[in-house]
Amino acid sequence: MPLPAPYLPHRVAVLAFDGMAPFELGCVVELFGLPRPELDVPWYDLTVCAETLEPLRVVGGFTMRAEHGLDVLASADTVIVPGADVHAPVSGELVAALRLAHSRGARMVSICSGAFALAAAGLLDGRTVTTHWRYAGLLQERFPAVRVNPSVLYVDEGDVLTSAGSAAGLDLLIHLVRTDHGPGVANTVARRLVVPPHREGGQAQFIEAAVTAVEDDDAVARAMSWALDNLARPLAVADLARVANMSQRSFIRHFRRQTGTSPLRWVISQRVAASLTMLESTAAPVEEIGAAVGFESPVTFRHHFTKAMRTSPSAYRKAFSGSAATGT
Repeated sequence: MPLPAPYLPHRVAVLAFDGMAPFELGCVVELFGLPRPELDVPWYDLTVCAETLEPLRVVGGFTMRAEHGLDVLASADTVIVPGADVHAPVSGELVAALRLAHSRGARMVSICSGAFALAAAGLLDGRTVTTHWRYAGLLQERFPAVRVNPSVLYVDEGDVLTSAGSAAGLDLLIHLVRTDHGPGVANTVARRLVVPPHREGGQAQFIEAAVTAVEDDDAVARAMSWALDNLARPLAVADLARVANMSQRSFIRHFRRQTGTSPLRWVISQRVAASLTMLESTAAPVEEIGAAVGFESPVTFRHHFTKAMRTSPSAYRKAFSGSAATGT
């Protein structure tokens, strides 16, 4: 006799494909494929689906075979698309299956570059989404109707959820468990995985943000190079314009045309970038680091750092420093 509808397991389908890396698929299987009777909640029914039932090559030199096709994926309650080659075409068959799943009410989830498949199916139009920071610009360029936020670990838009890089997919998967079963169950699962149930900050703290190299020998580049050598001192637009031998109005216009931002915003971003190495490799108090890169007060430093990196200077230091250090 079939179980009553409220007790039917939530069906999760994850896409496998030729040439995939195994980590993200493994995370999905670990979260949703292992029975967890000790949690005393109806757990998930996981299926691995693919466009073909033939053997699939996996990065690392082995093959795997999915037992289910796209018809099963299209009928699932939650569909998860792991990261794939962003330059590979998305087949019409996969686009149709993703659209059918969504039209039937499935929760659509992408990990890393899996967002490109959801976007190709038109499921991200008009939505705020994320992907790995390396691909954020390409996703925005290729799908201009999508609003890409490259700073966060994941975005929950209800029926469509997207995550940043591979490890951020784990954050999103735990979030799904939290949404379905509450924080207690999610915390227990996270402890079993030996990962935090919720990570502070976003992927902005992982973006390679070295101080900009300035090579062009023009007026704006000359002012930028001078500013990088003088980050610790107060810097006004008038100072940079004077080095460039321009009026402030002309300098701002030329600077924005070349960089896409304002001089003061650029200076702030360079000060934050310059502070990263100091936070990672020294025990200097946060207040001293802020002053060393030119912020007028610790409060100002923390404000701009948190806005740019989606985490505090102390939390960044804790995550990326090899040892504990002073400061708050």
